[in-house]
Amino acid sequence: MRTITHCFGIAALITVSTMILATDPARAGAVPPRDSRGVPPPGPPVLRFGDRAGPGREIVVVKKRLNELGFNVGPPTPVYDSGMRMAVWAFQKANGIRPVDRVDTPTWEALVRPARIRPLVRDGEPSRVEIDLRRQLLTVWRHDRPVLVSHVSTGAERSYCERGHCGFADTPTGDFRVGERVRGWSMGYLGAMYYPVYFNGGIAIHGSTLVPRYPASHGCARIPLHNAVPLFRLAQPGEPVHVRRSAPERRTAESAPRR
Repeated sequence: MRTITHCFGIAALITVSTMILATDPARAGAVPPRDSRGVPPPGPPVLRFGDRAGPGREIVVVKKRLNELGFNVGPPTPVYDSGMRMAVWAFQKANGIRPVDRVDTPTWEALVRPARIRPLVRDGEPSRVEIDLRRQLLTVWRHDRPVLVSHVSTGAERSYCERGHCGFADTPTGDFRVGERVRGWSMGYLGAMYYPVYFNGGIAIHGSTLVPRYPASHGCARIPLHNAVPLFRLAQPGEPVHVRRSAPERRTAESAPRR
C-alpha cells in the first residue's frame, strides 16, 4: 500500500490500512492480521452525518485528510457537520463513488489511495476554474495543481417563473473569464448570493445555504458557504472559467462497487 506522509498521520494511516486489509485480504497479496485467537480485527468504522468524534477521533482524521487533498471541510470541529458532509460528497464523486451521507469502506479505501484529479480542459492555463456539470464538481487549479475541489449545484435545466422573472435554468458550457466579484451577501432578483464571482453575464459561482446533491439553481453554480470565501480569494478577475459536461467513467471489474 502506498505510503502517505502528510498530515493524515502515520498512526492513523496504519490503523486505517490495517482495517482495510482485514476486510480485503486479496489486496496486494496481503494477509489480514489476526489476534491470538485467529480472529481478524473489525473493518473500518462507518461514520455518518451528525456523528460526533468518539475515542478514535476518526472524524478528525477524515477532516484532516480531506483538507490535505483539497476538499475543504470548513471549521475543524470534531463533528460530521454539513461542511464535512459536502466535502465527503465531493471526494466521493471525484473518486467514482456514489455520494452518500457516510464514510464507508469504499470511502476509507479512497482516502488512503485517492484517485488523481483529472483536468476537464487539456492544455488549459495553469490557474483556472473548472466546473463539471455531470459530476457537479468545481475544481480550482493553481500551477496546474488542484487546490480546491468543491461540490456544486448548477442549473436545474427546467423552465421557471419566479418573482416576476421567467427563464430556463441552465448553466451553459463554454469558456469564460472571471468578471465582477462581490464581497459578502448580495441580493439578486432570484435570491441571495454569498461572495458571488461572476463569469458569464449574470451567472456566478456563489455560496448558498442550499446546495443539494442534484442540479437545482437558476443557472449559477452554488457552492457550500464555507467554500465561498476561499474561492473568492483564489479566483482573480480575468482568470479562465471552463464549464464542461464530462464523459461518464468506463466501469470495469476493478472500479465496480464491492458487494
